[in-house]
Amino acid sequence: MLSSDGSLNQTIENNKGVLVLHFTAPWSDYCKNVSASLTALKLKFQSLRIEQVDTEKVGGYCEKHGIDSVPTCLIFEKSKLVEVVAGLNMPKIVKIVTRLSENESDSPNAPSSTEEPIDAKLKRLTNMAKCVCFIKGSPKEPRCKFTRAMMEMFHEHNIDFAYFDILGDDVVRQELKRYADWPTYPQVWVDGELQGGLDIMKELLASGELTQQLPTKMSIEQRLKNLINSHPVMLFMKGSPTEPRCGFSKQTVALLGHHPEVEYRTFDILSDNEVREGLKKYSDWPTYPQLYVQGELLGGLDIIREMEESGELGEALKTSS
Repeated sequence: MLSSDGSLNQTIENNKGVLVLHFTAPWSDYCKNVSASLTALKLKFQSLRIEQVDTEKVGGYCEKHGIDSVPTCLIFEKSKLVEVVAGLNMPKIVKIVTRLSENESDSPNAPSSTEEPIDAKLKRLTNMAKCVCFIKGSPKEPRCKFTRAMMEMFHEHNIDFAYFDILGDDVVRQELKRYADWPTYPQVWVDGELQGGLDIMKELLASGELTQQLPTKMSIEQRLKNLINSHPVMLFMKGSPTEPRCGFSKQTVALLGHHPEVEYRTFDILSDNEVREGLKKYSDWPTYPQLYVQGELLGGLDIIREMEESGELGEALKTSS
């Protein structure tokens, strides 16, 4: 995991082949899906280099290159930036990586003594998350009506899953049918075991068993509540304390710095748009930064500044210890 502008720039400068930088965040389910798909892509192209980047820790680089959401992937050929791919667009990433890798005479069809046996590869893919869907396209851009129907069902019922686009790897597409003894797509796997296709999922839904058999995501309300209560003092800001990305966040960090005895944690709302927008509604507070003490909203910069001037901020923060 790259966690500084220096290590990030050095990685790019020293790159000799095809490199994918995945700007990620641990709280993003979309990032988990992209990470799983990139891992699968690495199995196809042995020389491909993939690096995960801690978006919160590289604010300077993100600001310079306009990276304001996760997941975002930057694709390099040597040290040259070829493409920026934001969001869940694995088909585009696969297409670019395939072209660049073939230009390097590193064809995915070329025999290799280090190539993973196909059954081992399929076992790894089917176990890359608790629930894995092998689909045509992506959840946001399904490329067949059956995939679209399943993605709509999973979205409606908040199913937590990783996915693999079988259109991006014809070997996996054909061999998984044999491995699973299941001739069609999409396929749903849980804990490395095949659960079935769209018809089976519809039957589970009709019987009320879908959310019992498949893992579900945490609701945004519960996720926000968990984040707010993850530390006695939580600051939701733009950037990080060492690299704030707006003047209001910088001033808030400076005010909290007047109380070095108080430990606090931060969350970069620029790295997760779901949290950024959801927290405004959850707190009924339209701007950032937002400071929480013991799970309760204290306020934004103006209120924090007023409390500091009146001596109330220190007292409020003491309640967290």
